[in-house]
Amino acid sequence: MSTLAAHAIGTRRLDLLPLHVEHAEEMAAVLSDPALHTFTGGTPDTPRALRSRYERMTAGSPDPAVSWLNWVIRLREESCLTGTVQATVGPSGHGLIAEVAWVVGTPWQGRGIAGEAARALVDWLGRRPVRTVVAHIHPDHRASAAVATAAGLTPTDAWHEGERRWCLSVRR
Repeated sequence: MSTLAAHAIGTRRLDLLPLHVEHAEEMAAVLSDPALHTFTGGTPDTPRALRSRYERMTAGSPDPAVSWLNWVIRLREESCLTGTVQATVGPSGHGLIAEVAWVVGTPWQGRGIAGEAARALVDWLGRRPVRTVVAHIHPDHRASAAVATAAGLTPTDAWHEGERRWCLSVRR
């Protein structure tokens, strides 16, 4: 299987830019609010720790059948990074499956940025040989559920580590 690579994606207000290690310092500030970890656990990374994580992420998956696709979200009108979207794409019994996630820094929340970015990501994946898009969302995270809904995913009865599985079957 050929691996997928992240390419720039543009929307009305946003540029989704492929992640680079050099984004770590600005993104450490964007993601510095401990409240962002309410549903996922952990604490904000220091710029150094985030740089190390971005080095691992941009090196790619050790499994050649899996693609790690990561973007930073740039809000054009403010010329700043506001969050990230990501997709881990790999084989399943029915073609490629993409597990997606998103996070937007606290100062930019409530402005539709995550929904716009997630829709753009899902649309982009739909133009690749991806058959299924999934996300795992904490049952109390209403904002993330709204983002998943905006991106076309619907909740399923499946659960994984305390999070509900949301799913979209890509129609061709």
